Amino acid sequence: MDLLYRSTRSKDGAVKASQAILKGLADDGGLFVPEAVPRLDKSLEELSAMTYQETAYEVMKLFFTDFTEAELKDCINRAYDEKFDTEVIAPLVEADGTYYLELFHGATIAFKDMALSILPHLLTTSAKKNDVQNEIVILTATSGDTGKAALAGFADVKGTRIIVFYPKNGVSPIQEKQMVTQKGENTFVVGITGNFDDAQTGVKQLFGDRELADIMDKAGFQFSSANSINIGRLVPQIVYYVYAYAQLLKESKVERDEKINVVVPTGNFGNILAAYFAKNMGVPIAKLICASNENKVLYDFFETGIYDRNRDFVLTSSPSMDILISSNLERLIYLTAGADADKNAAFMSELSTAGKYEITADMRAQMKDFYGNYASEQETAEMIRTLYEKTGYVIDTHTAVAAAVCRKYRKETDDNTKVVLASTASPFKFTRSVMDAIDEKYDTMGDFELVDELSKLANVKVPGAIEEIRTAPVLHDTVCGKEEMKSVVMKFLGI
Repeated sequence: MDLLYRSTRSKDGAVKASQAILKGLADDGGLFVPEAVPRLDKSLEELSAMTYQETAYEVMKLFFTDFTEAELKDCINRAYDEKFDTEVIAPLVEADGTYYLELFHGATIAFKDMALSILPHLLTTSAKKNDVQNEIVILTATSGDTGKAALAGFADVKGTRIIVFYPKNGVSPIQEKQMVTQKGENTFVVGITGNFDDAQTGVKQLFGDRELADIMDKAGFQFSSANSINIGRLVPQIVYYVYAYAQLLKESKVERDEKINVVVPTGNFGNILAAYFAKNMGVPIAKLICASNENKVLYDFFETGIYDRNRDFVLTSSPSMDILISSNLERLIYLTAGADADKNAAFMSELSTAGKYEITADMRAQMKDFYGNYASEQETAEMIRTLYEKTGYVIDTHTAVAAAVCRKYRKETDDNTKVVLASTASPFKFTRSVMDAIDEKYDTMGDFELVDELSKLANVKVPGAIEEIRTAPVLHDTVCGKEEMKSVVMKFLGI
């Protein structure tokens, strides 16, 4: 039987996985959620003998039930290939008593590659399965990493175009250079004079614009999303938590059924939600530790049960987490509200109008396995420096936020459960912040001088993703206000 997907905001008809992937966002503005979270049908011992690609199939086949085995395996094999600089795809590195799950070995050196390498293949396969004739326009907002990973995934993919909006002054120099040098006739990158939440809100409004949808349909286009609101992004992220536990088991780092804690640096809530799904599939995960930077809206939510975006937006050294509206949290709200779409829709309406909502005591009780905390800019820098001085291992700013929160959790609770920490980006992506944290003497160097210095310091080869942008020409220089996003999209599509 097919596993069907419903919107978090209405009780209307369910859709198959391929239809949910194609749509990205439900027509009512909700997010697609499976009617049930499937349990793993292979034991963790069996999974421990499998490659990353084989593990991916065992997880994804349970969610994407309207894909044939051949279709799904083709998508997986085309995604997890030589684009990754390690055969294991997602290695675990032990440093100072924590297992760092390195999710940055793909083409754009950030964890977004783990899902965005496969999404174009899932999407184009879904289009064929549903006899879609329109060209698919991928519309995406990015706080830094999704943009480049999506651009790299969709560049020159037949039958698609991709438009990425990013906050003009809200990403790292390396992140911006990666995006604005992107090749591909079907790619378009736009800086907006606002923050990530402005970009994300603008994209959601474009998805909900029925008049625009009609105009696009007549011109032979339809929107889809590469953001983590797309279930085709979320499900591939579940895989690496299953794989990580299986590898710990294989290497006798954990005993059978021994629980681990998972720590995730969190912005839009997709990556930690994937860990929550893995837990519900049967992976022995105890605590889900949600790490925020100074934009600590999620920490406050887990502390109080109140989600309140009415606060100053802080630009930090971990820009991919500079988010006040965590879109994927809506899926958790819906599930803990008993899959009550009306209840969830009321919360989201409050968020839209008043900028805040408060969940019930019963819902909070269902979130007891989540722990939230945050790291200041000073704590983040200190974490990078102390870990390097103690072990020689260099982590990026987002990973450092998670490591600092993990340290706080252990101190606060005396819980010494083994920890898998999602290391979400290469330190080469945030070179200046990382090198400044290690020693302020590096502050006078240029961006690419710092890259070479970091390579020496960490004894790690400069990633190809960085080498290729050293001298790459800028191909995208469009900047617009948030109110101009619709006209910019229409101009690019020639409608």
